[in-house]
Amino acid sequence: MKTVVIIGGGLGGLFAGALLAKEGLRVTLIEKNVIVGGGLQSFKRFGEVFDTGMHVLGGMRKGGSVYRLCQYLGLSDKIRIKDVDAHCASRLYFAEDGHYYDIAEGKAGFVNSLAALFPAERENLQAYVDAIYALSEELDLFYLRPSSGNLLAHSDDFMMPADQFIAKYITDSRLRSIVAYMNPSYAGVRNVTPAYVHAVISVLHINGQSRFVGGSHLFAEALCDCITAHGGEVLKGNGVKKINTADGKVTSVVTQDGTTLTADYYISAIHPCEMLKLLDNEKVLPKPYRTRLGDIPSTYSAFILNIKLKPHSFKYLNHTAYYMSRYDKIWSFADDEDCWPLGFLYMTPPEEAQGEYSTKLTVVAPMTWSHVRKWQDSTIGHRPVSYEAWKEDCANAIINRMEKLYPGFRGIIENVNTASPLTIRDYYGSKEGCMCGYSKDSHNPVLSVVPVVTKLPNLFLTGQCNNLHGFCGVPLTAVSTCEAILGMNHILNKLQHLQP
Repeated sequence: MKTVVIIGGGLGGLFAGALLAKEGLRVTLIEKNVIVGGGLQSFKRFGEVFDTGMHVLGGMRKGGSVYRLCQYLGLSDKIRIKDVDAHCASRLYFAEDGHYYDIAEGKAGFVNSLAALFPAERENLQAYVDAIYALSEELDLFYLRPSSGNLLAHSDDFMMPADQFIAKYITDSRLRSIVAYMNPSYAGVRNVTPAYVHAVISVLHINGQSRFVGGSHLFAEALCDCITAHGGEVLKGNGVKKINTADGKVTSVVTQDGTTLTADYYISAIHPCEMLKLLDNEKVLPKPYRTRLGDIPSTYSAFILNIKLKPHSFKYLNHTAYYMSRYDKIWSFADDEDCWPLGFLYMTPPEEAQGEYSTKLTVVAPMTWSHVRKWQDSTIGHRPVSYEAWKEDCANAIINRMEKLYPGFRGIIENVNTASPLTIRDYYGSKEGCMCGYSKDSHNPVLSVVPVVTKLPNLFLTGQCNNLHGFCGVPLTAVSTCEAILGMNHILNKLQHLQP
């Protein structure tokens, strides 16, 4: 039996481990934290379970890509999710003019929602929706189709900057900003982010959004159970401290407690720059490759505010809500300005038998690393007083804006918990707390796409920094990583036989 060691128990590592275990490999997954999941981790505060991030799930409806992978792994009946309202999947608010925009799911729903407010743009909106779906069709992996291997056969629009792509179809400047509202889901940057990134995230949202019920950790635990059910092992709270190499390949890994593990294959499911630090001899990888991994810009991070609400004070929102300051700042959510936050997302996570009222609310506000650089050498539990005061100011800035949306909001808050880019860096192991891995650059696609294979024949990569990112993209990338070991289309061919 072939063996594989996976470094990192985030979404990518868990999916890669579950898939390889199902395919008959003996999997050992190593996670430094006592709880697996990475961005899927949950924690308990004030008697409530909060997720470490805000999960707007795409691809989890029946027939969706992630759903099909779960079906293949035998997890379909273990998935605990709640779909958002079809007639109002997303609600946008622009403070500049006080306008709300409710956007329904589905192609027709998306077009009709916005065409009702911008009737002269109906044909343009239809052409735009057709165009983003056409871009998504260029990615076989997005639809779990067997690949021909021709990764460069794409249309001219594929690598066009997303803002220019939108402007190609939409005439009204306000409407251009509105259709770009999902920027926080992929950390979009004007004149940089490629159109295909915008397209796949938009298609996922339009097809239908879902949410975890009872905490995202339940999904992570289901993936763990899949690994162990197939004879694998998940080691928690004992990260890797060294990757040993010899004769141009990985020979073993050593954990923090001194345990040495050997395998036929090794997968790094952590940030590539963190992986480089673990190598016993970094020169086993070519210097240009190492330099490139260090030089690729990261996406921005976020400030997260978790709020426990007073009982029966705030109605459950079965949609994702977006606060935007101004239309012309839609591509500048994380800018370092005195008016931060320029925008944020918020939602009420559902519980089992969710009632009329919510007990908690989560806000995610994009933020750059520069906000916390002065404290970057501090560690969890040892932050200075100035940092704690700054976090309180950030929380109040968000609450002040929520107060304008919901007068009296401050008075219904029972407790708050906050997390900054430093928190995300230290718990996720992501460079500068980046939320979406490496930044994709429309002007330099080769620089920002990191293959899942490395120059070491038995070392592979997976996670946010390879291929697609996000809740749907990371599992798809895990498929690519597994097929680099098992053979091209090995899993994808099997998926074609599943009943939708």
